[in-house]
Amino acid sequence: MKITLTRENDNVHFTSQGIAPVKVHIDGSPNVGGEDAGARPMELVLMALGGCSAIDLVSILKKQRQQIDDLQIEVEGYREPDAVPAPFKSIHLKFILTGIIDEDKLKRAIQLSVEKYCSVQVMLAPTVDITWSHVILPKTA
Repeated sequence: MKITLTRENDNVHFTSQGIAPVKVHIDGSPNVGGEDAGARPMELVLMALGGCSAIDLVSILKKQRQQIDDLQIEVEGYREPDAVPAPFKSIHLKFILTGIIDEDKLKRAIQLSVEKYCSVQVMLAPTVDITWSHVILPKTA
């Protein structure tokens, strides 16, 4: 796997591209010269964890013949506020689903997704406490 990172301006705005023909904008905070033109690197870590878990979860639930009408994941990371560097100490994923979904199957699917199949979680787990919760919302007309 390989990505390319390209500087977009005289500050710290970059675009990155991997296998897919999609560019991801990356930028620093204004206090380091950023212009809010992209995601922060540590936000991308949270996005990677959420994305990895989401892909696995949808795959597992489809195999279980569960009807997913909508899926959102809120991923919240906690870091030491004044530490340098400031790695994540803990991350919580909240899975919010709408559809016809058996709760026991959902719990098992999330557990498999987050704890067994997600490569990002496996990479983070030795140093980060990763927890999760879920909500099944009623389908609206």
